[in-house]
Amino acid sequence: MITRITAIASAVFLDAMRRKVVWVVLLFSAVLAVAIPALPSYGAGVVQAVYREVALALVYAALVAVTLALAANRVPGEIERRTIYNVLARGVPRWEYLVGTWAGIVVTVGIVGLSFAAVAIGVGFVTYGTVMFTLLEGVFAIWLEAGVLAAFCMAVASVSGAVVVSVASLAFLFVTHARAGLFTPDTLGWKLYPSLDTFNIITPVAHGSGVSAGYLLLAVVVFAAWSGILLLISSAAFARRDL
Repeated sequence: MITRITAIASAVFLDAMRRKVVWVVLLFSAVLAVAIPALPSYGAGVVQAVYREVALALVYAALVAVTLALAANRVPGEIERRTIYNVLARGVPRWEYLVGTWAGIVVTVGIVGLSFAAVAIGVGFVTYGTVMFTLLEGVFAIWLEAGVLAAFCMAVASVSGAVVVSVASLAFLFVTHARAGLFTPDTLGWKLYPSLDTFNIITPVAHGSGVSAGYLLLAVVVFAAWSGILLLISSAAFARRDL
């Protein structure tokens, strides 16, 4: 099982590396990171915070774009081209195919995020003379959220096409970050409403000293729970799909 999932993930990763979209997004994001220090100054002592905040915002946009580019059409495209039958005909269960595809996308997005973080830290050091290692915490949390988004894409792609996956994924991001605007913290709905706000640590990373190791561990637990549930849903739906 592990061997098959790893093989599928490796194939997805190698295919993603051949796609121009990954390199275009990474190059464009790196250029923007270099351009951040040219932004108007917000006052002494706050410039570095602004740099970190904008850099993390760019990372978020880049990783969401790469995740959607890789995940939205992966399963529907292979079904349309009928290449999925070559995989399933070798005795690979459908759920292993979905999990392997998800894992390959998550690894690819992680490498893109780490590359962007290296550029942002390097530019920050050259510009401000400070090694901003706390940016790694923010990028890590964004990568976890991108992994959840990829799992959601798998769930929708198991029953629908690429356009629906893209639209539904953007709606998913909006809904899971809109809790504060829908409920007040003292309402039962606020407590039960599914949210991805756990991964939103841009403010403490940009304007503070980051978050604790315990909080990052909590984020990993939330990531595992979200991803596990979504992958179970996608596997169940895909198993019933008539190919």
